[in-house]
Amino acid sequence: MESYVEHPPLPELAAMVRTVWIQRTGGTAYVQRHLPTGGVEIHFPIGGRPQLVGPLTGPEVEVIPPNTTIVGMRFHPGTAPPLPTVLDELVDQRLGLADLWRNSVDRLVETVASAGTPERGLLLLQAELLQQFRRTGAVDPLVSAAVRALMPWRPVNIDSLATHLALSSSQLRRRCLQTVGMTPKVLQRTLRFQGFLALAQAGATPSGRRGADGMAGLAIDAGYADQAHLSRECLRLTGLTPTQLLGGDLERCQCGHDHSASYQPFLATRPPTLTTQRLRA
Repeated sequence: MESYVEHPPLPELAAMVRTVWIQRTGGTAYVQRHLPTGGVEIHFPIGGRPQLVGPLTGPEVEVIPPNTTIVGMRFHPGTAPPLPTVLDELVDQRLGLADLWRNSVDRLVETVASAGTPERGLLLLQAELLQQFRRTGAVDPLVSAAVRALMPWRPVNIDSLATHLALSSSQLRRRCLQTVGMTPKVLQRTLRFQGFLALAQAGATPSGRRGADGMAGLAIDAGYADQAHLSRECLRLTGLTPTQLLGGDLERCQCGHDHSASYQPFLATRPPTLTTQRLRA
């Protein structure tokens, strides 16, 4: 039976890593739809070859073989693992981690495979990543500030944001392309959609602005003009309508996975005046 369980990362990685997870497939192949999040991901099949999934601008459909166990990590935008290239060269690509971490992947594959349990393997993977971050230094602080400002609860003009960061618009665009893989505007649209999914996953109660409720209310709370605006963006980013994506259940995506650990970082940035969500136990 297929299962997918998310966890918060190690506390030392929380500023870089959004969530970690373990996914198991059963006796049949599993079709997984990956959605744009603004960040990159590491997919590490136990006993197989790990991959880095670059920043997505649209859906990626993957067929995971039967009887496969994958440990994974999803990064915050602008906080990719140490890489030998800039992220705009990795957009919508899936690359072997061995091509990027040439000297350490074989050892890491063996270490994770012999860990005994996927949970232990995931801890060892996080420990390796923490060592790499400590060796290579911090992320771009201006890009990190830009990402925080572009969260869905804070509508911001891109030119005004650049001025606030003491950058020109072209400088902000270039730095975002290099360290996030997309322009500030595309990142803003991606984060807005992630904000909507965070509200839906949490079973949030709409704030009641403009008298909207249900999906329309959550769309407005996430920064969309209306439900039609959300529907257009959902189709562009996922290839599905909101109803198809959520399977008719506003509180759970169609895959049935619980993504609350992934969306907590979004909800934590929501202004107190909008924190009406009721998190499921």
